[in-house]
Amino acid sequence: MLSGLKRSTLASQAALAIYLVSLLCGPLLAQDVKYNFMPGTDFSKFKSYKWVSIQSTVHPDQIIDQQIKQAVDSQLATKGLTKTESENADLYVGYQCAVNQEKQWDAYNMGGPWRFGGGMAEATSSTINVGTLAVDFYNPAAKQLVWRGTATKTLDPSKDPQKNQEKLNKAVAKLLKNFPPQPKK
Repeated sequence: MLSGLKRSTLASQAALAIYLVSLLCGPLLAQDVKYNFMPGTDFSKFKSYKWVSIQSTVHPDQIIDQQIKQAVDSQLATKGLTKTESENADLYVGYQCAVNQEKQWDAYNMGGPWRFGGGMAEATSSTINVGTLAVDFYNPAAKQLVWRGTATKTLDPSKDPQKNQEKLNKAVAKLLKNFPPQPKK
């Protein structure tokens, strides 16, 4: 039977180990968000937006398409923008998405020290899909792109549709956090 002190020490060590693993693995799983905008654009004049399809891009299935649009619509509504179907919208909004494939090599040693040439190693590769979402805002009057944001590790479907939607909503909220850009003082 463990004494109270030993049990407390083991619990502390387990908590510390979990904390250290989360620190090391957290950045690897985090979504990376970047944005850029056209300098000198007066974003305060934009009050309405319309969804447009960006040509020559691959769109996901209809379910993911609607999930992306709902996530963006929700964030834009909180910023005071109104969705419209009118050609006279102040902004056109479109998105692109890509699933990039990266190779990951997993190797392990099957006995023997490497430096002495002993043992046997085996390496396997696997493909990792990293979903990237890019959201673009166009000024139709000026016919130019005025804002673009990208979020990586956003479109990576799991077995749980609810979890997928939560991940997408979180990424879009993070992506549009700084939209519209604040004017310089």
